[in-house]
This record gives sequence, C-alpha cells and structure tokens, in this order.
Amino acid sequence: MNSDQIGAPRRARPLAWAGALALGGALAFAAPASAQVTDEAAYIFNTLLFLIGGFLVMWMAAGFAMLEAGSVRGKHAAAICLKNIGLYSIAGIMFYLVGYNLMYFGVDQSGGYFGIPFPWSPDELTGDEIIDIAENGYSTASDWFFQMVFVATTASIVSGAVAERVRIGAFFLFVVALTAVIYPIQGAWTWGEGWLDAAGFSDFAGSTIVHSVGGWAALAGIILLGARTGRFVDGKAVPMHSSSLPLATLGTFVLWLGWFGFNGASQLALGSAADATAVAQIFANTNMAAAGGVVATYLLTLALGRGKANLGAVLNGALAGLVSITAEPLTPTIGQAILFGAVGGVIATFGAILLEKLRLDDVVGAIPVHLFAGIWGTMIVPLTNPDASFVTQAIGVGAIGAFVFTASFVVFLVLKITVGIRLKPDEETVGGDYTELGHSAYPEFLPGKEKAPAAT
Repeated sequence: MNSDQIGAPRRARPLAWAGALALGGALAFAAPASAQVTDEAAYIFNTLLFLIGGFLVMWMAAGFAMLEAGSVRGKHAAAICLKNIGLYSIAGIMFYLVGYNLMYFGVDQSGGYFGIPFPWSPDELTGDEIIDIAENGYSTASDWFFQMVFVATTASIVSGAVAERVRIGAFFLFVVALTAVIYPIQGAWTWGEGWLDAAGFSDFAGSTIVHSVGGWAALAGIILLGARTGRFVDGKAVPMHSSSLPLATLGTFVLWLGWFGFNGASQLALGSAADATAVAQIFANTNMAAAGGVVATYLLTLALGRGKANLGAVLNGALAGLVSITAEPLTPTIGQAILFGAVGGVIATFGAILLEKLRLDDVVGAIPVHLFAGIWGTMIVPLTNPDASFVTQAIGVGAIGAFVFTASFVVFLVLKITVGIRLKPDEETVGGDYTELGHSAYPEFLPGKEKAPAAT
C-alpha cells in the first residue's frame, strides 16, 4: 500500500493490489533474483485477506438470520430463516450472472455509470499455465467472493425491516433486482471508479454503498407494505414482542465478529508491513466504535426508560456504531471511533422513535441502524480524512439515496401490482411459518398462537 491509498475509498481491481506490491517492487530493485518470490508472497497474502474477509462477511448472513429470527414473533421465525438463506444464495447467483461485471467491467477509470453485464469468470486459468502474479496481484476469484458477500449483506438489511408480512416469493424477486441491478449500478459509481469516485466521494467499506443502500430499499418496502396488523391502533404504537432476545443477542455478536472482515479486508492488501498495520488499526477502530454505540445507547435508554434499559435498542446501538465507522475505519483514532460509534447509537435510537411516530413499521430497526447511522458515518469522513469534503459526501449520499429509493420503490410497486407482496390478513394472523412453509420454527406452538397447545 502506498501513502495515497491510506484512507482512500475502496477502489476497483486495478488499485486493489497496487500498494501491496510496493514492498515487492522495492526488494526487486535491490535483489532481482528474489523479486518473483516477493511478488508471489504478496499475491498469497492479498488473496488470503480477501478470502478471510469474505468468509467473515459471509458469517454475517448467519448473524442477520439469528438477529431477525430472534426479533420477530415466533410464528414467523422459520420464514425469516428461509428468507435469509434464500437471499444469500440468490445474491450470489445474480452477482455472478449480472452484477459483478455491471459494477466493474467497462467502468474502471472512465468516470461512467455502470459496466456491461454478462456472467463473470476469473482471469486466472485453472490449467497448467503460469499465473501472471505481478499483473494480477491477487486471485480474481477471491476478489469476486469478497465483493459478492457484500451484496448479500445489503439484501439481508431489507429482510428484517419487511418481516412478518412480506411474501417470501415476492421478496426473493425483489432480491433479484436489488443484487443484479440496483446495488451494482450505484456501486459502480464509486468502487467501480465511476462518476462519484471521480468527484472524490469516499466510502471505505460501505456505510452508504452497502448499509444505506439496504436502508433506502427497506424504507421503500415498508412504505408500500404498510405496518403489521395491529402494530398501530388509534394512532398509537402497540408493542409486538420478540420471540427470543437471547437469539437476537447472539446474532448481534456474530455480526460484530463478521464486521472485522467487512472493514478490515476492505484495505484490499496485506502484502506489506504498512498494510498489516492499517488492517490492525481498522480492527481496533471497528471494535471500539461498536463498544461506543453500546454504552451510549444503554445510558440513553436508561434515561428514556426512567431507569429501565432496553436490550433491543442496545443491540441496535452496537450495530449502529459499526455502521458509523464503516465509511472510514482507518484514519480516526480509537477515541474518535468510540465517539463516532456512540453518536451512531444515539441516532439509531431516536431514529426508531421517529419511525414509530410516522407509523412506519420496521421490525428489527434496520432503517435507523443502516440508513440513518450510515448517513452519519459517511458525512463525518472529512473529519479525519482530509482528502474528502463534506459537499462531495453529501452529493454521494443524496445521489445514491435518490437512485436506490426510487428504483426499489418502482420494483416493489410493480411486484405489488402483479404478484402481490403482502400476506393476507388471515395468513399474517396465522403466521408466515404455517402460511408459506407449512411448519413452524417452534412446533410446540399452535399456528397463530404463542402458547403451548393442549395435549393431543
């Protein structure tokens, strides 16, 4: 990694490995005989970073599944699990068929809007030909895998917000559009070296490009779906209790762990001491931003609850802290990371209250966490990264938000008119598990009732 790469937004393939080979190039100048060995070592470490980061982010899919399953009522838990494993698989297939090349191919260094969609294939050969290590810098299959798990994360964000009343089939159709077209196009604007990248927009690991995108899509979905039956009565919010807060807590810890891959591997290189130092700093900042979000939210809910803390809000405070540091996890000090995460937790808490007052039903609080805290995290980048500007950050947030919300709203509206996106009232009462799956996550409960059945 060279000095220009520090704190810069994640770049497309040409710059992902350039800094990682800097050490190899220096050693090659001093000792030409060892240059190939040095380049190969950088290639291996870069590839390893992508793979480790990728499987950590993939593990976040389990975190989202458990967080959502614990946050919904028991009669919808199996349906939410099916949605999560299904959306992950659909995201991978669509990113392979269309999304990856739409996001990157033909956009690099052009300042354009999107690439040319067709199925992706790795550059390196699987036969006996020698891989051009100096040219590639890392395995392109590892890069594709790392990029693919990010798009799946975006789809997972939408899943929790629209839970308990969206039809699984309609949701999967939306995921097709989101992961094949909507996410890749806006991603191309920055990470594909498109027009926002040319303008100087900075989003290191995706506070806006991943998290706010999921939040904007979720907002469009809950507006068109409407609130769950009984959620608001006579203008007042009626609590709908989670099925398992311990499960939701486990999901939050899994997400916290996966975030080290999310942010750390977005350094995109591990071929030098400078890269290793940067990844370590990113890990530390990521961890402490979440800690700041937890403590601030705990204290806030104590004040709002007159001495009674709210576990669900505190869990979202951790996630909001993580989202807040994602746009720039490298350049802040640890103290700044704690502060940024703390503010993110406060924003998410009051954001949930705001949605409730607007009668917008977000089951897991995805919009306050990923959209509101994502905007916060993106807008504060210039505080620690002098290469970014508040004006350019605002342009990026506004442009991506307008595109994603409009496109998502249109897709959901078309699905609503054609196939229908919401369960019927009696189906919602019985629960998504029995309505769409024919079985329950918790078979000791009767359909639509959250109590043990009589002996039969």
